[in-house]
Amino acid sequence: MSKKVPQKYTEELLEILQKSAKNKHFLDEFLKDLLTPKEYKVLALRWQIVKLLAEGLTQREITEQLHIAIATVSRGSRELHDEDGAFMKLLHPQLNSSWRSAHSR
Repeated sequence: MSKKVPQKYTEELLEILQKSAKNKHFLDEFLKDLLTPKEYKVLALRWQIVKLLAEGLTQREITEQLHIAIATVSRGSRELHDEDGAFMKLLHPQLNSSWRSAHSR
């Protein structure tokens, strides 16, 4: 498979995700059809990593709780530091102030 994906493919995928997101059951079916079971589980796990980081757990605590490698947690940590990123926009109401103050230095 070519690594370069035309922008129109990405835009089409975003449109169909937006349409299917209106129905939780349909979205679940669509993602199960689109992704392998492993890919679907990895997406769910990545979201849990980001939520736990936002709650203030250390990377080590997360690796122990989710039984995953530290490298798996590191990517989520890097993305969460982007204050303008989607993770921060989604999690902002859930973020505790201690995480923000500890990571803004």
